[in-house]
Amino acid sequence: MQRRSLALLAAVAVLSAASVPLAEARPAVTRHPVDGAAAVTSTPAPGVTLTTLTYGRRDAGHVWTVQVNLPQHPDGPFAGAPLALGPRGTAVRVAEALRAAGFEPRVAEVTTPAYADLRPAVLGWTVRTGGYPDEAGAAALAGRLRTAGFTARTRYTAQDGTDDDAPQRVHVLRIDLHESGGRLETGHGPTLHGTEPLTALIGAAGAVAGINGQWFYDSAPGGLYVRDGRLLGSATQGRSGIRLERGGRSFSVDTFTARVTVTAAGETAEVDGVNRLPGSIWNCGGVGGDLPTERPQHDVRCTDDSELVRFTPEWGAPPAGPGAEAVLDSRGRVTSVRHSRGAAVPPGGSTLQGTGAGAAWLLRTVRVGATLAFDERVRDGRGRPVPLHHDTTVLQVGPALVRDGEVAVNALADGVVREGPDQSFTYEWTVRANPRSMIGVDDRGRLMLVVADGRRPGVSEGLGIDGAARLMRALGAREALNLDGGGSSVLATAAGIVNQPSDAAGERSLGTGLLLMPPGSR
Repeated sequence: MQRRSLALLAAVAVLSAASVPLAEARPAVTRHPVDGAAAVTSTPAPGVTLTTLTYGRRDAGHVWTVQVNLPQHPDGPFAGAPLALGPRGTAVRVAEALRAAGFEPRVAEVTTPAYADLRPAVLGWTVRTGGYPDEAGAAALAGRLRTAGFTARTRYTAQDGTDDDAPQRVHVLRIDLHESGGRLETGHGPTLHGTEPLTALIGAAGAVAGINGQWFYDSAPGGLYVRDGRLLGSATQGRSGIRLERGGRSFSVDTFTARVTVTAAGETAEVDGVNRLPGSIWNCGGVGGDLPTERPQHDVRCTDDSELVRFTPEWGAPPAGPGAEAVLDSRGRVTSVRHSRGAAVPPGGSTLQGTGAGAAWLLRTVRVGATLAFDERVRDGRGRPVPLHHDTTVLQVGPALVRDGEVAVNALADGVVREGPDQSFTYEWTVRANPRSMIGVDDRGRLMLVVADGRRPGVSEGLGIDGAARLMRALGAREALNLDGGGSSVLATAAGIVNQPSDAAGERSLGTGLLLMPPGSR
């Protein structure tokens, strides 16, 4: 078994280094229990149906248990151990210590399902103990384990992501744009640097309905964001996204890269980012020497101390700090060059901030009165240019779920299978059940905005990424993409929130949303 675990990690290292085509291979698809779901349907607007599906069953075999974390290193301390799972040898050591302390541990193997770019394999081993009908019993045991020097947390086994018949509540907004006459758009708050609840975005735009969109970090969207042909957010190079044109009447799932350059005084330099904090590359997948990797790694913050980052008026107030900065008017003419960062963006203009070697290039090259030329190039997964027309929208999230009517999750290339020996994130985020939000299109060209509730034991457990893909295929998706999820998962109409967000406080503020606009909204 240990050999299989090492083989998985080797595959992660090798395949991550390669350019993996989207959906190069596709796993077999099994039946999805949505086939027998109970459905309640309403019509929020002409051409728009809202269906809540309830399916699955509560299995008495599922219990509340306690997970005991594993240390980072085989001989590391148990107190403060960070890993949800790890090598078998480390798991056995923890289990032996638990047994010596009077507890009854179980060592369990965790495997990944088949993904389009990764075969099924052993991800690692977990250690658990106890089994209770309610969380209170498991919580009491977790307290005793902590007192004994272990790191412990409660788990409900129905949320391990392995039970296709676990209870689920899924909300499906199906939109016929030809019948409704509306359009699908992206939306954000008054500025990109700041978050807004989906219900506020719907209300401000006068939208019919909406769903949460991209991840957001440092209070701003993460990933390539093109709205109405304007490049407003940096790409996570090679990650999946959706491309919308004609208000969503043209819809496709693909992988995207974007390269931005600036030319001044005959010299051309790469612009590392657009509308993000310099040096902070969330989800990695950047350019120009980012550390520790330039490959996508979901929820990892890569860094670079030498960058050029462009800010547009949509961002709001740019960040201040050491470095250098050029302020440009609406024609790209430089109105000032500063030895620090933080100037306001002129109406219709931009600022170009530099840190480290980027600041040195800017101060050496850029002069007041000169005109800077920016070149923005977005490409799809086949390397073809994506024209940025006034009606082009690209929203990069991921991973892809369905391509050409088949389940096709590029988990490795999308960075939701982590590099390196610690696969806790892969287990927690990708394999285990969580609330999920998804977007897709069926064979009739109807859009689907879908939220699966989660973290509601016995009511709606949530889905792993593989389960989300199979759900979308079962719903008839020809193409489908995973959106931000977890506590961010929210589907709403103008009448209010449809699903039950998993955060105790309710609806989160978001970086971006996808909004269904009524006819004549433009």
